[in-house]
Amino acid sequence: MATFKELLQASFKSEDTEEWLDVHFTRPIGLVFALMWNKMGVHPNAITILSIFLGAGAGWRFAQTDLQHNLMGVALLMLANFCDSTDGQMARLTGKKTLLGRVLDGFSGDVWFFCIYVGIATRLMGQTIPGTDIAWSFWIWALAFIAGVLCHSPQSSLADYYRQIHLFFLKGKSGSELDNYVQQRAKFESLPMKNWFEKLYYYFYANYCKSQEKRTAAFQSFFEAWNKACLKHNKEQLEPIRQEFLKGSRPLMPFTNLLTFNSRAITIYLACIAGSLTNDVVGPWIFFFFEIVVLNILYICMHKRHETLCQQMTKKLAALNA
Repeated sequence: MATFKELLQASFKSEDTEEWLDVHFTRPIGLVFALMWNKMGVHPNAITILSIFLGAGAGWRFAQTDLQHNLMGVALLMLANFCDSTDGQMARLTGKKTLLGRVLDGFSGDVWFFCIYVGIATRLMGQTIPGTDIAWSFWIWALAFIAGVLCHSPQSSLADYYRQIHLFFLKGKSGSELDNYVQQRAKFESLPMKNWFEKLYYYFYANYCKSQEKRTAAFQSFFEAWNKACLKHNKEQLEPIRQEFLKGSRPLMPFTNLLTFNSRAITIYLACIAGSLTNDVVGPWIFFFFEIVVLNILYICMHKRHETLCQQMTKKLAALNA
């Protein structure tokens, strides 16, 4: 039987894409919970559903202004994240991987943050904008919409896409979840209406892939050229280009990590606790501006650097094929 250290190591996708906080904190705790729940015979999907309720509860707690409720919100969101780590590790331990589990896993984080945005906006709606006598009123809902829908969603989806691209070139198709619109749309169209749940999943997942591809024109050109080159050349001939791509992609992996869960969660923790100590003069509104300003700057830089890298790699493939 594998040791705890071996099981933990097996849960990591690669050193390039893992965050320090996940490696040394979230994943080990998640694995402890996974082993415990597995002994009790709990299904991974049940843990995912539990995480949804915990994350939603965190949003409700962050709607309050006192320190006690905000500390409870921090604890609930941390527990939700541990459960999110646990369900994936349980699925790998038990082999209980289902379409419903995949849907729930993707849905859970959206529910957490939706509830957090609603909680923060509800909290601030009746307060005044710091330094003014103007009420936040419905403007805070507009700010929440911009931060959540126009910033958070595209930031996290592109960050995930770049991670999967990196893993594909690092470990191959088996070590990555790099999918494309054409394949996922074909799966959707091939399913009969009686498989409505699976069909609905592939409809939305295909459109998710399409949104990623529309924003990465240079990568689409490079990947098309790469696939053609794989048919014409052997691995040894393509290896220098693969290594050069990974060398350029690797420095962008910290960007992808910053644009996903941990940086957002830490900012929420600090902003909400600070708000409870300062009557929200320094409060959760900072989280919205953090997403709109700071994370958008990182998003733009990451996107520009990745597209430039892909343009360079496409030229090298063209020279190889000449």
